Amino acid sequence: MQTLGLGASRPARSVVAAALLGVSLFGPVLALGSPAAAETLQGALAKAYQTNPTLNAARANQMATDETVPIQRAAGLPAATINSTFNENVLIPGGQFIIIPRSMQTQGQLTVPIYQGGLVKNGIKAADARVAAGEETLRATEASVFSQVVAAYNDVLRDTQIVELNRNNVKNLEVNLRATQDRFEVGDLTRTDVAQSEARLSQARADLRNAEANLIGSKERYIQQVGEVPADLSQPPPLPGLPADVGEAVEIAIKENPDIAAATKNSEAAGFDVKAARAGRLPTLSGFGTVSRNDNFGGAIVPPGFPAQPSSQTSAVIGARMALPIYQGGRPSAQIRQSQARKTAAMENQIGTERGVVQQVRSAFASWKASLDVIKSAEAAIAANSLSLEGVRAENGVGNRTIIEVLNAEQELINTRVQLATARRNAYVAGFTLLAAMGNAEARDLDLQGITLYNAKDHYRRSKGEFLDWTGHDAPMIRSTRTVTTPAQDAAVIAGEDASVVAPK
Repeated sequence: MQTLGLGASRPARSVVAAALLGVSLFGPVLALGSPAAAETLQGALAKAYQTNPTLNAARANQMATDETVPIQRAAGLPAATINSTFNENVLIPGGQFIIIPRSMQTQGQLTVPIYQGGLVKNGIKAADARVAAGEETLRATEASVFSQVVAAYNDVLRDTQIVELNRNNVKNLEVNLRATQDRFEVGDLTRTDVAQSEARLSQARADLRNAEANLIGSKERYIQQVGEVPADLSQPPPLPGLPADVGEAVEIAIKENPDIAAATKNSEAAGFDVKAARAGRLPTLSGFGTVSRNDNFGGAIVPPGFPAQPSSQTSAVIGARMALPIYQGGRPSAQIRQSQARKTAAMENQIGTERGVVQQVRSAFASWKASLDVIKSAEAAIAANSLSLEGVRAENGVGNRTIIEVLNAEQELINTRVQLATARRNAYVAGFTLLAAMGNAEARDLDLQGITLYNAKDHYRRSKGEFLDWTGHDAPMIRSTRTVTTPAQDAAVIAGEDASVVAPK
């Protein structure tokens, strides 16, 4: 049996060993084979990984964050400039002996920062920390998108099964109504029995319409996340790596959850911002060199007896410049206090993020466990209700049960089958949510075939190594797919999906 694969790059993933043996959350139902052309959950996740706009936008934002490091570093590197000015004298005042009709002044300057009070050093460290925080945020975005894909995938499966159950119920009630009417015609039943059958059929048709509307909504959410119409979805594989108890889940989440890691790095970056702000009160030192050239193009007009003017003159100077702030209107102190307050906020956010993760893990674990219990109860209820329905029908045939009792027994069986389909969906989604909160539900954790994973660190290393002004990347382009061309969905049951898979009669 295939499982939703986990990588082994992090120590916490050693817990998946037992799950890799193929033990399913939902028992033998997930072992049922699917057609070769069926869409798998891994396939849907792979498509979302490549074409989901939320994920692609997050990668682009991380690329932009990567560039803050060379931007900060540039303030500590030499800067060279050339300035040229061309003058054409269109009105020459009288009384001048030497007339220069046109000239050009060119100046080249090189400035080398020597000391800036730690502004550049701490600015680079803060940028590095924010890059690391962005990488963790990208991990969290992947997990969030995948969680939505898993939910949409299972929603389609659940709602397809519920639609099929309701359609079968309508068909059965239509047959039951005809049989009731026939028995009424021969005087075996009363008008009340016919009315009860008609009312139950009308209610079943209304339930079917609601179920069909829910299925359409689930299909559209699937298209939103994956970018394609759901077609012949196979049952999802078992989820490996689920913890034995909630304490273990929380312990793993504290170490691996990307939101906590991002909050920690942002707090670290805010600390470097405080140090960078203190540089505003310290002296700065830089060296410079300037080369100047004045050129009159040999067109100087010199009266007789005056020395000839050279066509060009060149001069050069080198030196050092030191600036010592004395008073800046209180700006540096305000900037320091501001950065300190932001550091405090970052530390508080770190605690808040941890609280949120703990709550998410505990809630997801409780929901997962509760759904597993509901599955067991629903399976037992289906077996009992199936037996009860057979008995009620048999007793109705000999006059010991009324039509309404038969209808109630049928409805109870339908309700428990719907409950089972819903519980299986809830258990899978809660289990994946739990893995995501534990930091184990990203692209590098899942067995996504046929795609190349995006490596944020590779882009960061390339950006960090750029020193030239004329380098760049490809022009902006859209990698996500549009869904406006996909057909509006209907409530047709996708081929290959059968309600009996999750609700055996």
